[in-house]
Amino acid sequence: MSSDWDPNAAPQPKRTANPAAKADAGPLAKVETLRVGEGEADMRVDRWFRVHFPEVGYTYLQKLLRSGQVRVDSRRAQANDRLTAGMEVRVPAIVRQPKKDGPGLKAPLGVSKGDRDQIEKMIIYEDDHVLVLNKPFGLAVQGGTGTRKHIDGMLEGMADRFGGERPRLVHRIDRDTTGILLVAKTREAAGKLGKTFQTRSAAKTYWALVKGVPKPAQGKIEAALVKAAGPDGDRVRKARPGEQAVAMHATTHYSVIDKIANKAAWVSLKPVTGRQHQLRAHMHMIGHPIVGDNKYEGDINMPAENIDKKLHLHARRLIIPHPKTGGKIDVTAPLPEHMRHTWETLGFDAEMFGSREED
Repeated sequence: MSSDWDPNAAPQPKRTANPAAKADAGPLAKVETLRVGEGEADMRVDRWFRVHFPEVGYTYLQKLLRSGQVRVDSRRAQANDRLTAGMEVRVPAIVRQPKKDGPGLKAPLGVSKGDRDQIEKMIIYEDDHVLVLNKPFGLAVQGGTGTRKHIDGMLEGMADRFGGERPRLVHRIDRDTTGILLVAKTREAAGKLGKTFQTRSAAKTYWALVKGVPKPAQGKIEAALVKAAGPDGDRVRKARPGEQAVAMHATTHYSVIDKIANKAAWVSLKPVTGRQHQLRAHMHMIGHPIVGDNKYEGDINMPAENIDKKLHLHARRLIIPHPKTGGKIDVTAPLPEHMRHTWETLGFDAEMFGSREED
């Protein structure tokens, strides 16, 4: 799925007394224990840190986790662990140490002029508070194991371009999903946009090519998801009886826009929730995997020749209130090259809605 996430929506956590603080404290800061708020339930540990400590990079956070300096309810934690309301997160003193350098004006290793130029080409909307990118296929949004180049790091190296403050990701889409990615230019904008995603006030529309033709032509998929590791990496599946404690509620609306006999359909997907791989897993569950999806059987028995085996899932449109003015931001991202070629091959008219989709 496109997995939409909300790294800035959470309220400030409650501080609680930590008996170990004096033993660990340095001269400038103390170890803190922060309680996970109600609005932070199901948030990953790494995303929780990005909300409260945006200056802590992913690589450094991994080091803190590996060394046991970050703990959740007194236990060692991993970056992808899910939090629940009321949990207590131990934050080491070093996180609160004042930084001698400025607000990240120096580009981190790996951020070149070519990276900066690539970001510039992705921009499809920009004002003083918000940046909207049209993410290409195959570029990760955030760092992880074995991922050296990602949008988050590229943006960090362009703080000077965006007014000196580090741009903040508001949500996330999969590496192979293309299209709209929302970025906040300021901490204030990030907080307000994050709350908008948390309250599901952002209207998101994805375009996809799926194998076969869903029936009925319009419908709603409600299926809770759980993580399931596989030989090709993490994926999700439908929750089974007894897995309610770890299951993530997920809802997706779909609508068939056009079709080619019974071989393939162009569908509009509107996720209500934003779970990892949600759209990909939901379409697979109803027997219509997204074409090119190598995790959910979308890359076998292609519906036609000359169709690229890349994932055919595109974050097409986003409508969201502006964090400063309250007006409407309404942005549409053009199809990536491989999907545009497929649309032409199958005779679909990508311009049938002009710059807007059906409401």
